[in-house]
Amino acid sequence: MRSFRALVLVGLAIGVAGSGVWFFSGKLLAQEKPTFKSKVDLVVLTFSVEDSHGNYINNLKPKDFRILEDGIPEKISTFSEGNKPPMQVNADGSMKPLVDAETGDQAGSDIKVDSLVGTNVFLLFDTSNFMYRGFVYAEDAIADFIRGVDKADSVAVYTFSRNLSRAAALTHSRSEAIFGLRKSVAGDDTALYNALLLTLRDAAKVPGRKVVIVFSNGPDNASMVAPDDVRAVAEDEGIPIYVISTNEVNKDSISSSVFRRITSRTGGKAYWARTWQKQVEAFESIREDLGNSYTVTYYPAPNPNEGFRKINVEIVSDAGKKLRIRARPGYRPRQS
Repeated sequence: MRSFRALVLVGLAIGVAGSGVWFFSGKLLAQEKPTFKSKVDLVVLTFSVEDSHGNYINNLKPKDFRILEDGIPEKISTFSEGNKPPMQVNADGSMKPLVDAETGDQAGSDIKVDSLVGTNVFLLFDTSNFMYRGFVYAEDAIADFIRGVDKADSVAVYTFSRNLSRAAALTHSRSEAIFGLRKSVAGDDTALYNALLLTLRDAAKVPGRKVVIVFSNGPDNASMVAPDDVRAVAEDEGIPIYVISTNEVNKDSISSSVFRRITSRTGGKAYWARTWQKQVEAFESIREDLGNSYTVTYYPAPNPNEGFRKINVEIVSDAGKKLRIRARPGYRPRQS
């Protein structure tokens, strides 16, 4: 039995790698000439540009940026600002629509336009015992945020205490998302990082731009995974994490430090908002951040590095040296 299980695991591993060897109903099936293929994934990179006062810098173009992976220049495939339709980037840095205005056909790119329009927002709501007192106010703040997201965006609502509950699947319907939110019930221990990992795994399956917004009191007393392991997944998948903590920043220094590290390393932000008014302000800040960010896609140039690849986003003008770019620092490529 042990040898059979080992054989099945090996077969699954080879099958995932793209060879001509597969298992079906416990039988080994092999092609005469196995072929191996390496998969090059499209990289979706979202970032924001701010001046020294924290004001967003808008209306920049692809020619204003240089994207580097481990120092290797990358060719931008598509470019968009906020929730504007993505544009195909030509070799000279000029842009043209991905969809023909007259025929509605997609031309000149194998990237699906629909997957790049709007943002897929995954809301992860803490419904543990720690949130009991402010539960109703938190629900109202989240509902207001859902009502105000851009019409191009989709929203999913997940809740968690010890276990994760997918209260509302990814949807364009604001009423469906809020209905799922209102079914939430507070209670039980907190497994924040378990829930965040599962949410990231779901988000990773969705093409295009996505973010995870965590609304939590902070302390975690039931997770089986480490925060840095979760952060690494978000980095690799290119999913910014925003955290709104209803705790005081200095009351739980451990959680505060983790939240800062997770958000900064993924291109998101952390907020400490104890009152309902501060929570509404935090959500408004996130909404503004999403609407003032840039999203580029590219297929990585040949790179022998199979470990962590460092991403640098540079502004080519001299004035750009005074600006601050907030983006994830890099990722680990999937092994083919």
